[in-house]
Amino acid sequence: MRDTFHAFAHRAADLMGRPGAFLAGLLVIVVWASVGPVFHYSDTWQLVINTGTTIITFLMVFLIQHTQNRDAKAMHLKLDELIRAVGAARTSLLHLEDLSEEELAALELEFQKLHNRMQRAREPGSEEKH
Repeated sequence: MRDTFHAFAHRAADLMGRPGAFLAGLLVIVVWASVGPVFHYSDTWQLVINTGTTIITFLMVFLIQHTQNRDAKAMHLKLDELIRAVGAARTSLLHLEDLSEEELAALELEFQKLHNRMQRAREPGSEEKH
């Protein structure tokens, strides 16, 4: 079932991300708006678009979340492999997503300081080696 859902979610996300899907949605809105006078802009006329868009949005949230989770996992694995393959890299950085907000903030500050040192080393007249 998991593979079936993945295949469906991937295909649906791919289709919904295409320009044709946007145009189809736009067409639905144009048709809905154009039949408004026929239905005297009734509550039922408004309910049709509200219900339809709510259902589609509700279902798309799950499909998009699934796709983003899978893409993020694949990206983490690729980065983990790059970190592992580079001899000078710190393998302690492999699972940063499991760190607390405070630990991430401390690491971000460490990298910001490193960046600042490298920027100063690149400035003209700097004697510092990197």
